Amino acid sequence: MVVLVTGASGQLGQSLQFIAPKYPEIQFVFASSSDLDITNPERVTSFFETNTIDFCINAAAYTAVDKAETEVEKAHLVNVVGPKNLAIACQKSGSTLVHISTDFVFDGEGNLPYSENHTTNPIGVYGQTKLEGEIEVAQNCDKHFIIRTSWVYSQFANNFMKTMLRLGSERDELNVVADQIGTPTNAVDLAEAIVTIIKSKNNEFGVYNFSNEGVCSWYDFAKEIFRINAINIQLNPIPTEAYPTPAKRPKYSVLDKSKIKNTFKIEIKSWQESLLQTKI
Repeated sequence: MVVLVTGASGQLGQSLQFIAPKYPEIQFVFASSSDLDITNPERVTSFFETNTIDFCINAAAYTAVDKAETEVEKAHLVNVVGPKNLAIACQKSGSTLVHISTDFVFDGEGNLPYSENHTTNPIGVYGQTKLEGEIEVAQNCDKHFIIRTSWVYSQFANNFMKTMLRLGSERDELNVVADQIGTPTNAVDLAEAIVTIIKSKNNEFGVYNFSNEGVCSWYDFAKEIFRINAINIQLNPIPTEAYPTPAKRPKYSVLDKSKIKNTFKIEIKSWQESLLQTKI
């Protein structure tokens, strides 16, 4: 089985490389943006015509939420045009596309975990482009899995956990937003879930949610990061209004994982347990 992974240098791409040796039955082909520019339809078509691809995991994304507010065209290229190109190529070659999306497709105004069929309503450019990317995937490729995830971190690339560890080594005091609620997702756990879906040979295509289990704020997340790494710092909870950003964030983005757990028999760790195992 040949599995192409786009966005190989990102968090999920590196996490898939990390777990790949556990699955010798899968031939992974890891492609960074320099290896395969998914925004170039000719390059994508040529790549699929010269390689036999059974599954394509699209881990490539424009994820700079604040920059997206001004870099609209760039975000659209990577998050909408790229997935469309991959979807068309997968449809033509008979490959299955696993596309990674985000909790930012929701507005965060709810107070119950979002299911896959909840009405989408993104509140920023990043979320809007990710939703448009989902639509392109669904319209252009019959065999697709769209996986929405949230608050992704890992020992790889740049993320909230690594930022907190860096700031914890530089400062004595830190303010962290305490009124945005969601669930951290360990990228390695997400990678394992994707491989489980691929190996299942289950053809129940569609949209699925995945994050770790549990609920917390960014403040709670930071507090636990510092606790398990034995970092002594004065941590202050603040409201969103006290930390203005160019892009609005969903205030509540907890995802209901019932569908992915029931369909693929996936057991999901709590965010605290997974964070503990990611201590670096």
